[in-house]
Amino acid sequence: MNPAAASGSILIVEDNPTTSDLLSVYLRREGYNTITAFSGRQALEMAARHNVILTVLDILLPDLDGWEVCRRLRSSSAVPILIVSALGQAHQRLKGFTLGADDYLAKPFSFGELVARIKAILRRTAAEPVVARKAFSCGALVLDFEKRQVTLNGRRIKLTRSEYRLLEALMGSPGRVFLRDELMNRLYPDGGVVVDRVIDVHIGNLRHKVEAEPCHPQYILTARGLGYAFTDETAKAAQPTLG
Repeated sequence: MNPAAASGSILIVEDNPTTSDLLSVYLRREGYNTITAFSGRQALEMAARHNVILTVLDILLPDLDGWEVCRRLRSSSAVPILIVSALGQAHQRLKGFTLGADDYLAKPFSFGELVARIKAILRRTAAEPVVARKAFSCGALVLDFEKRQVTLNGRRIKLTRSEYRLLEALMGSPGRVFLRDELMNRLYPDGGVVVDRVIDVHIGNLRHKVEAEPCHPQYILTARGLGYAFTDETAKAAQPTLG
């Protein structure tokens, strides 16, 4: 049995029974437990009742569509979400990442690729960083490694796993400019096809959660044409392109 199976089940949200059955068969062959939902509301009910380790989510669903299901799941849980949909254009994929999806796979797809994507997501989410420090802090913003949480002015900020990992990297090296490709490799070390603007989307979402004025960030700065850096008072004068 796959070690991940012992910790819970993969929730398959797909309104086509044939596709749902095939997904279940392939994932069970890989040693995963699966549960299925055929509508948006049923998916939310199943997620609340079961120990879900990952959700495979279609977009075109009866009652609540997958966008709304993704938004609601992400508002209350950090469980990974893999969107699998016939809606595969760049702006639709960006929307999925904006709502908190961990990956996006367009239909038609091979079941082998789906399994590979799931394994990659579970590897990333299972890996716990080994750090010597217990926390990073800058003013009112604190990232606590032991609790794996972020607070601002003493109030907990709910981040997606991707947002947390980006903030962890940036706060760990104040003033250092991280190239977009470098940040992409931190989020997707196993590769895979992702939208090239996905880092910008995650950074935008992160700024809305931790910055008093997201359009005039004080913590997460842009290195124009390069990437992003976390504020460093001693470096500001030497790096006028950050802003």
